[in-house]
This record gives sequence, structure tokens and C-alpha cells, in this order.
Amino acid sequence: MSWDHLEIENAGDGVAVLWLNRPDKLNALHRPLWDDIPAAVATLDADPATRVIVLAGRGKAFCAGIDLVDHAPALAGGGSISGRGDSPVARRRALYEDIQRYQRTASCLAETDKPVIAAVHGACLGAGMDLITACDLRLASAGATFSVRETRIAMVADVGVLQRLPRIVGEGVARDLVLTGRDIDAARALATGLVTEVLADPEALFAAARQLATVIAAHSPLATQGAKHVMNAANRAATRESLDYVALWNSAFLHSADLEEAVRAFVERRKPRFTGN
Repeated sequence: MSWDHLEIENAGDGVAVLWLNRPDKLNALHRPLWDDIPAAVATLDADPATRVIVLAGRGKAFCAGIDLVDHAPALAGGGSISGRGDSPVARRRALYEDIQRYQRTASCLAETDKPVIAAVHGACLGAGMDLITACDLRLASAGATFSVRETRIAMVADVGVLQRLPRIVGEGVARDLVLTGRDIDAARALATGLVTEVLADPEALFAAARQLATVIAAHSPLATQGAKHVMNAANRAATRESLDYVALWNSAFLHSADLEEAVRAFVERRKPRFTGN
């Protein structure tokens, strides 16, 4: 099976690298990618020869977040992402289901049997943070930048970062990143525990991620997969409940004048002027 903007590389020794391959758009997630990532992860999950997955991005960045240009018509027009729904209630229901589908894109990384290592270089913004916080381990290159951008575009992050980030970096750091939408560099990400190692450049990063994956893959898959399941078990129900809550919240409140202003400002390359409406 092949995908237009994903690439699976067999790195040997039980390691597969799943490359986000939309470098001309800094691997921003347009609608096809949201659906293709779970399909690719399911393919790797079903392959007994794959014991560890490395998630990485081609080009200059890991992931610049959601592709706002691709999503702008739906986000600004009061409709669902998929365009379904011929009444206000039907559109809200469709949006709720769309958000749940997007949540599965991040959650598939947490729920796959295989340990997943995120190798982050360049920008890791918005949806990129949703992806990496669903991974088991995160490494970064020195030039990496991290940001929970949704607050800056009048959105409540709804794909998983609000649920998973506090468990990684702690409640206080997570609230700071979410409420300010600030960018942090790799050194700060290391200090907070968001990543466990910082490498000098992308080449060193990808080599270190493969090496770490090889170490994990050499262990019994019964042990590594079992450990992942057990560590996830304590928070699984709470995560799913919270994801459903935010999907319901955004299906009711996502479409606002502030969101429309954020999308217009993005397209017009200016600072948005929010009114709280």
C-alpha cells in the first residue's frame, strides 16, 4: 500500500521509519494526511517484522501543524471539515464526527502495539504536537521549535495535546504552553521533559532515533509491547473521556467570529484582532 504524502522506510533490525512526506508544505497536515496516517500505522502494526516505529518528517520541518489553507473554507464557513450536513444540527454532528476522526490520527500512535519514537527537527507546531505527545519517546535536533498554536488561532486544541502534554511535562508547564501559545526551543523542550535528548542536527537526530529504536527492537516484543500497554492503561479511559468532551465542546463552540478573524488574518498575513465573540 502507498500514500501520496507518507513514506515507510524499512531501516532494518525491526525498525520502520514513517516519514511525513509533504516537504513543500513543511509537512502540514491537509485532509488526506489525517486519514492516511492511521492507515499507515495500521499497516506497520500488522507487520510482525516491525518492532519499533520512528516518526519523522522530510524536508525542513517535522510538521507545521494543520494545513490552514486546506481547512480554511470549512473553518471559516461554519460547516464541518468534511462538508457534510445540510442543517445547523447536522453540520455540528458532522463536525463532532470529523474531530473524532482527527483524534484517531494522533491516538493511533499511542494505541499501536509498537513503541513509537518521534524524531523532531525544525517546526513542530499545533497538530505536530498532537502527534508527538501520542508517541512513546521524543528526540529533537538543536534547531527544533515546539508550540501549541491552537490558542493563537482562536481554537481549543482538540486532537490530544491537552490530554497528553500535562502527563509528559507536568500541569504547570503544559498550561503555560497551551495558554500562551509560545514557541519553545529544543533546549527548553529538553529541560521540561518534552524530549529526552537533543542532537546537533537533523542527520544526527535521525541516526540517534534509529539507534534507539534498534536497542528497543532487540528486546522481546512481548516485553516492550506489554510494557507500553500497561503504562498506557492507567490513563486510557480518562484520555478517551476527555477527547470526547473536547470534541463535543468544539462541535458546539468552534465556529466563532474570532476563528473567522484568525483564518482571515492568516490568509492576509497580519495579526488577528480578537473580540471574544
